[in-house]
Amino acid sequence: MEYTNPIVKTIFDKDILMKKILSNYNIEVYSIENIKIKETDKERAVYKVVTNKGNKCLKKVYYDEKTLLFIYSVIEWLNIKGILAPRFISTKRGLKYVNYQGDIFILTDWIEGRKCDYDNIDDIKMISKNLAKIHKSSEGFFPIEGSEILINDKNYFQSYNKHFKQLIECANLAYKIKDKFSRIYLENFDYYLSCAKESLYILSCLDFNNLGSKISNGAICHLDYVNKNLIFTPDGKLFVIDFDKTRIDCPVHDISSFLHRILKRKNTAWDFNVFEIAIDNYQNIRELNKNEMLALYAFLLFPKKLWKVSKDYYKNIKYCNKEQYIEELKSIVKHKKDHHEFSLKVEAFIEKNFRG
Repeated sequence: MEYTNPIVKTIFDKDILMKKILSNYNIEVYSIENIKIKETDKERAVYKVVTNKGNKCLKKVYYDEKTLLFIYSVIEWLNIKGILAPRFISTKRGLKYVNYQGDIFILTDWIEGRKCDYDNIDDIKMISKNLAKIHKSSEGFFPIEGSEILINDKNYFQSYNKHFKQLIECANLAYKIKDKFSRIYLENFDYYLSCAKESLYILSCLDFNNLGSKISNGAICHLDYVNKNLIFTPDGKLFVIDFDKTRIDCPVHDISSFLHRILKRKNTAWDFNVFEIAIDNYQNIRELNKNEMLALYAFLLFPKKLWKVSKDYYKNIKYCNKEQYIEELKSIVKHKKDHHEFSLKVEAFIEKNFRG
């Protein structure tokens, strides 16, 4: 399994990991390797543990026990439905986690394989079908007793309207500051402003209660369904890992996050063929309706990457690496024409294939 490069600094001494955490499991530990350490307000850590029963993944999570039990329930449910995700290994006492001085640790099998390749069409087809299976299999799901049912009931129109206002604020700052970043931003602003307006208009016309934003008609959504969390094993099986962001939500929110990660890449930037292949394969498993497709179109139409870059730039303008932000902005506007052509094709695709 591929993770980020190891960081030398550790949150926990390996002796503590051995004696206080891993000793709770029926395994003999040979070695522990730091894989990912993140020390923020959501402190977490990942370790690769070599044992007499194969390689394991030890993870320190940042959430509480109720949330953990919800995520555990999701993983168990999906496995029952034939969707592969690493299951929590039980301790000697039959518990699914270890609580050491308020810090929660879970242990799973280490999934050996490669991460999804966005340049491989067969990979795109398989992960699209798998995402549809996750959403479709959600019917009847209920978490175990003691869980907190996590529901993303965000008002998407309000959220994107806030983003829209921030785009306007950035434009006002650009007019005042008039530095290199600002000039590039303003040269391209009219196009992205029109995209944001159309996106907001579509979202304002949709009833998200009928798109699955409540548990009664929502779905299990991974919400971090990206290549580093999609592992293909040597025998061709697909495992989904890292369910930290999982919520009951609109499936289309999950789909848009998944597609946006692919379509913003250099090699697949706003490639309609990739979009169409992904949607067609998703619909082989779970059919989308016109309202869902319109919501998806609105999410992809909104200049989310431009919004984030410009907001971060003006917020940190006194201390940031300006050249780095300028290069990132250039990489976005470079694909303005691609985004425009993509949007027209998606609009035509919806009109042709979705009625009512």
